[in-house]
Amino acid sequence: MPRLLRPLLPLALAALLSLPSLARAEAPQLQTQVPGYYRHQLGQFEVTALFDGAIELDTKLLKNATPTDLQRLLSWMFVGNPKMQTAVNAYLINTGRNLVLVDAGAAKLFGPSLGYVLENLKAAGYEPAQVDTVVITHLHGDHMGGLNDAGGKPVFAKAKVLVPQAEHDFWLSPAVADKAPEGMQPFFRMARETAAPYQASGQWQPFADGAELVPGVRAVAANGHTPGHTAYAVESGGQKLLIWGDLVHAHAVQFAKPGVSIEFDVNQKQAIATRRAVLKSVAASKSLVAGMHLPFPGLGHVRAEGGGRYAWVPVEFSPLPQVK
Repeated sequence: MPRLLRPLLPLALAALLSLPSLARAEAPQLQTQVPGYYRHQLGQFEVTALFDGAIELDTKLLKNATPTDLQRLLSWMFVGNPKMQTAVNAYLINTGRNLVLVDAGAAKLFGPSLGYVLENLKAAGYEPAQVDTVVITHLHGDHMGGLNDAGGKPVFAKAKVLVPQAEHDFWLSPAVADKAPEGMQPFFRMARETAAPYQASGQWQPFADGAELVPGVRAVAANGHTPGHTAYAVESGGQKLLIWGDLVHAHAVQFAKPGVSIEFDVNQKQAIATRRAVLKSVAASKSLVAGMHLPFPGLGHVRAEGGGRYAWVPVEFSPLPQVK
């Protein structure tokens, strides 16, 4: 090579390396995500978080907070504004005696970004026919819509569906529905249509506050978001988990400001009081909690920050311990 051209060699090589390679062209982006399930061992129980999907909620749905406060809290947690992503989760509990599904997701009642509980249940190694008990936190469509397939037939044909009595009495009552505002009518209709096949087969079973639904799973009243909104206390081998349903919708806001409610709360005042009481309790006990609208897998702890403020501490991704 002529001596005058030698200084140009590094530049030529750099230019060649910057060109798209054949190897890259043969490996296009896959544009898919990992299956949405995550397992956690709770004593002798295996708890599997199931991802139903995520939706974007407008921050205008949040009440009792100024736009400045919302912007500060959302920015602090790197959460978008005016739209914030909210996950929808369900939880599968294998007690060794029972296979219990807590909530069933939305199916396609709210668009294509939700409705993946069944797909992820199968990805996790289970079949809907193996589920013997479904417990519902409350009768909003994103928690019960997945009970039926697109044709309106039951997905969990062998399961009893356990529902808080107060939820049953409110959402399935024609008299209550007739008095409800027009904007709430679709919620009543979704509840009635989803429940109907299970009522017809005798699988639909309302229960009273505090009932033990299967050994190790007990109902805990958490009213406010809806009249019969219910959490579930799960305990095995001295380890405890509280699946709290819709106690929190906006994690970036409502841990720091528990007095912020959301438009979907049927009783705003009661929902706030319940949230404050539960956050105080689980922070003091250091209990593991799970939430249907916390970032997937929605498992973690609550830390008290003082002054009525709290912080969400998600679990770390961990291998499962060997159960003896």
